[in-house]
Amino acid sequence: MSFPAYLATKTDNGQAVARTELTEADLMDGDVTVRVEYSALNYKDGLAMTGSAPIIRHYPLVPGIDFAGTVIESTHDGFSTGDRVVLNGFGVGETHSGGFAGIARVKGDWLVALPDSISTRQAMAIGTAGYTAMLCVLALEHHGIRPGDGPLLVTGAAGGVGSVAVAILGKLGYAVTATTGRMEEGDFLKSLGASEVIDRKPFAEKAKPLAKELWAGAVDVAGGNTLANVLSQTRRGGAVAACGLAESMDLPTTVAPFILRGVTLYGIDSVMCPMEKRLNAWQRLDTDLDKDLLESLSTEIAFDDLPEASAAILKGRIRGRTIVRIPD
Repeated sequence: MSFPAYLATKTDNGQAVARTELTEADLMDGDVTVRVEYSALNYKDGLAMTGSAPIIRHYPLVPGIDFAGTVIESTHDGFSTGDRVVLNGFGVGETHSGGFAGIARVKGDWLVALPDSISTRQAMAIGTAGYTAMLCVLALEHHGIRPGDGPLLVTGAAGGVGSVAVAILGKLGYAVTATTGRMEEGDFLKSLGASEVIDRKPFAEKAKPLAKELWAGAVDVAGGNTLANVLSQTRRGGAVAACGLAESMDLPTTVAPFILRGVTLYGIDSVMCPMEKRLNAWQRLDTDLDKDLLESLSTEIAFDDLPEASAAILKGRIRGRTIVRIPD
């Protein structure tokens, strides 16, 4: 039986990605086979689908760093036929075929059983971006930052990670300031829970070693000058959870925020995150993310629209979360 898929191949002329039909004989090794019902479009997927960065490291390969669906075959002790599961990271969509296909075969140790109250569609409305946002929130909570400690900053707030982070933090009672390069999204961000929306442009300028103390903590998806400015503006004893490089991999800062204000920088690795943290993140997403808000920040696209949407996400034209319905 064949199923639809996007397949990345590489020749002397570079990478190409095309829609095709595969069979189970084309699947990679694993002890759990999943009927993929939904995937999602993340920034990393946009890079992979367009070949804009060397995300894919094994060819041929199905892109898609996350998926949700139902187990159709398993030799893993933790999963049985009919179980609903979600996968984020572990090199899927990079070194192991991923979610942009009707069927995926993976290691059961990479899978998380979905809470009963989260559908497979909602799981991909959350997706890797939302799961990463929750890991950022957990890091700030672990640091001891509480709603009464002062405002939190979320950069790139109209994107996938940022929009979910705003929604979670707003529900938890934090005062959230959101930055965006699309100020027309201000009402949208306030509907998610932002108290204030500010333009991202000043954050892209060269940072001072120390600036006025503004934020009790922050979630940053940008890196580069933006992260340097956020660090310089973080209050004494505060913390920043960094999870992205939408602006740059560089970090042109000094040690001043760390040794003069005791600021802590938490690096958030969602790809190889230990299972205990994953389970905690998904449990907290079940309780602390408003499902109605999740729907409002999500858009579903057709499988055939993936190439166009992949180009759009890299140009900052995608708002919130993008769900991909995988056809039968």
